[in-house]
Amino acid sequence: MASKLKVLQVIPKLGYGGAEIGCYDLAHYLYENDCDSFIITSGGDLVKYINKKKVKYIWLPVQSKNPILIFLNSIIISIIVLLFRIDIIHARSRAPAWSCLLASKITRRKFVTTFHGTYNFSNNFKKFYNSVMVRSDLIIAGSNFIFSHISQNYSHLLNSKKKLLVIFRGINVDYYNPDTVKESDEKKLIEKWKIDKNNKMLILMPGRLTAWKGQELLIESLGNLKDKEPNKKFLAIILGSDQGRSLYKKKLIRMVEQYRLSNDILFIDNIKNMHAIYKLADVVVSSSIEPEAFGRVVVEAQSMKTLVVASDIGGSKETIINDKTGFLFKSGDVKSLTQTISSIFNLSPETVRSMGEEGRKNIVKKFNVEKMCFSTYSEYKKLIN
Repeated sequence: MASKLKVLQVIPKLGYGGAEIGCYDLAHYLYENDCDSFIITSGGDLVKYINKKKVKYIWLPVQSKNPILIFLNSIIISIIVLLFRIDIIHARSRAPAWSCLLASKITRRKFVTTFHGTYNFSNNFKKFYNSVMVRSDLIIAGSNFIFSHISQNYSHLLNSKKKLLVIFRGINVDYYNPDTVKESDEKKLIEKWKIDKNNKMLILMPGRLTAWKGQELLIESLGNLKDKEPNKKFLAIILGSDQGRSLYKKKLIRMVEQYRLSNDILFIDNIKNMHAIYKLADVVVSSSIEPEAFGRVVVEAQSMKTLVVASDIGGSKETIINDKTGFLFKSGDVKSLTQTISSIFNLSPETVRSMGEEGRKNIVKKFNVEKMCFSTYSEYKKLIN
């Protein structure tokens, strides 16, 4: 290529979700590898951290599902693509993907999509709306689970002109490293939230408060554990915002009271130093009752050498080596989760330490952000060439 590769990524909002962080990481990686990098989004908490000298940020209401706005966005994106001579348009969600698809047709540029979730569909219209994610030149699946989902449900839209491949999501293993956590940061968390770890196992469940994440399953399991094995003491932290689902949070609080767990479960909306709370925890639980597309929580926790427990569905089956870096339990099964957590109490400190070491090795080898960015960049170059 005679000139710099120019890549435009388009995402609804730049928050702290897996797709958003991946977009942010890739944007800065591209600059470091002599590319011109652009992001179009409608805002979000991560925007203020964009290095404006490295990545050009453009605000546009691409979060909207309004057909008129989607069309108007496509026109504006087309102008941006032509003005800055963009080579590749990369969409990371369905609404902006429709705008990007139209813009790619108008400007005759290469179009890339990353399929971040299963995007449930209850009717043909919904499935058609989702299908924009496989109408690109290059379709990236974030896990083998997502790859299978695409192959099974959208095979009629796949052909020899399209490339479908898996590029695992990656995390910053330098940030999620127990050696980088200051002891003072742990103490601050303990003092702020009055965390009592004295002779107790600290169980952490991060994730937004929504039914499919399985908070109810965890509460019921811990209720059973306390009832049947009262000698096994624990403190569980359910960490995540209800994002307006106040009724669901009230339901969870009622469950905690019903199982007499008010002194054993703590609700926290958010924590800035996630790596510190991961290190503080003895076990991190992901009890989702629907498949995680990737399961970022268990990846981050393993990178922190923290023991993980997760449902045996979705991406977690690919990121956890069962009985070596963590434990998989039968999805949706209260008894299975209770037994799994109970068994951890019986592990020796040496076993816990060994599993933590293996967990970090697993993530550094397969799921680090450098590998994700390099693989994506390599596919961009193949697409252009």
